[in-house]
Amino acid sequence: MANHKSALKRIRSNDKKRLRNRFQHKTTRNAVRRLRELTDKKEAVVALPSVISMLDKLAKKNIIHANKAANLKSKLTKQVASL
Repeated sequence: MANHKSALKRIRSNDKKRLRNRFQHKTTRNAVRRLRELTDKKEAVVALPSVISMLDKLAKKNIIHANKAANLKSKLTKQVASL
């Protein structure tokens, strides 16, 4: 157990951040999954910018690596274009 007040506060804040990061990461993964399952081009074109935005936010906050976000955006864009 931590001995300093600041260490206790750091533990609390780390838990809050970890839960927030997990929620955002899971939400984005579900959005990517839903986008991949779409077969209607109009729906996919509408959904693509929001998913790309979510990926960019995760990469900016270092929740996922920037290259992973770039690879996902590239693959999703190609998939939507091929519909």
